[in-house]
Amino acid sequence: MNKMIITVLGKDRPGIISHISNLLYELECNLENVNQMILQNQFAGFFIIEPPSGVDETLLRKRLDEKNGTSGLTIHINTLGNDLETGNDPGGDIFLITTIGPDQKGLVARISKIIAGFNANIINLKAVFKGGLDPRANVMSYQVQITPDVDAGAMFDALKQKAAELDLDIRIQHRNIFDVINKI
Repeated sequence: MNKMIITVLGKDRPGIISHISNLLYELECNLENVNQMILQNQFAGFFIIEPPSGVDETLLRKRLDEKNGTSGLTIHINTLGNDLETGNDPGGDIFLITTIGPDQKGLVARISKIIAGFNANIINLKAVFKGGLDPRANVMSYQVQITPDVDAGAMFDALKQKAAELDLDIRIQHRNIFDVINKI
């Protein structure tokens, strides 16, 4: 059976996760993964589901539209196919790369361009910009998967050089080290 990803967007308010998860439960979908966040006052949620036998994307869309009603939420559905089940994890290590510094246009673009140039994969990014020149008010935190074919040392050097050019403090830690330090 093909899994699907349900993307939900809308103005944040209490009960959105409950609303969507209950809709999916009523439609007999198996909810496998959920990731949600609030960006300023906007809700964004991602739900990986396995629909019941015989339910395709079109039928699920119709049923969700009927049940969602006037919630004000935008719901999008994509069929994922079977490639999730093959376990094609490229391996490697996860590093946490954090920059702190004054806000300026293009920070995410310039840092992510270096990471992409070394063929490393950003698996999670959180950027909080509060504006102004207060360096403690603007933080970007990347989780980057670095496979054995990536020249991590050269990438880290390039990131440090770019951070210095942009007047950013940069910290690079292996996820395991970060986890141990933050347990204390």
